[in-house]
Amino acid sequence: MLAIFQNGLAHPPEELNSPHAHGGIKKSAKQPQEILRDFHVSHPTASFSASFSGGAAIASAGAEPRCSPLQQRLFCGVDEVYCIFVGRLDNLSSLIRQYGLCGKSSNEAVLVIEAYRTLRDRGPYPADQVVKDLIGSFAFVIFDNRVGSVFAALSEDGKIPLYWGIAAEGSVVISDDVDVIKGGCGKSFAPFPPGCMFHSEGGLKSFERPMNKMKAMPRVDSEGAMCGAFFKVDSCAKISSMPRVGSAANWSSWEEKL
Repeated sequence: MLAIFQNGLAHPPEELNSPHAHGGIKKSAKQPQEILRDFHVSHPTASFSASFSGGAAIASAGAEPRCSPLQQRLFCGVDEVYCIFVGRLDNLSSLIRQYGLCGKSSNEAVLVIEAYRTLRDRGPYPADQVVKDLIGSFAFVIFDNRVGSVFAALSEDGKIPLYWGIAAEGSVVISDDVDVIKGGCGKSFAPFPPGCMFHSEGGLKSFERPMNKMKAMPRVDSEGAMCGAFFKVDSCAKISSMPRVGSAANWSSWEEKL
């Protein structure tokens, strides 16, 4: 899995940048097209990608034969909404019934897109509650090309590895391939926090503990160099009000941005 979004599409936390990055230029980081190329080189026989005019690119590598459910990799696009999904949902069957997908060809990626579209267009429910209803081990990234929004989430158990970082010109990079992230983002990367979701406008929040704010923790590599911060739930800091879904333009227009 690889997703790259320019600054105009996604606004990651500032602390994700390494303190060694000055003036927005990261000497050890790469340009988005180089990162995408490295991903294809790492997965030469079973990878594909799609690029969009708004400054987005998504790529996926096929799962190996006889892979475990946690290694399942899916890609799907419906009405200009695209999802790359890794892992599994244990309650997929019940969610298919809940979202009215019975009788249709459905998998986890299709289900996640349908949940996103329902919330974006007509759902009155908090986004954190909808993501919390997804039971299993998973990581996914959604790109809505119609409205130019990005949404990503990682299950609380953390069994699926997921990382994010900042490319040389400031794009946010999300991938489950740590070598691609390290090679593309230099020191400006960190593990994506389990049990959390990120929206291009609403920022990073916990869907398991939505009333708590997130805090950045300093991260130092094996050489003693400061890297992009790791984020975790701040057990002492609360959000003043429960964020709820707003208008049709945005399925997670959270009131307080981090």
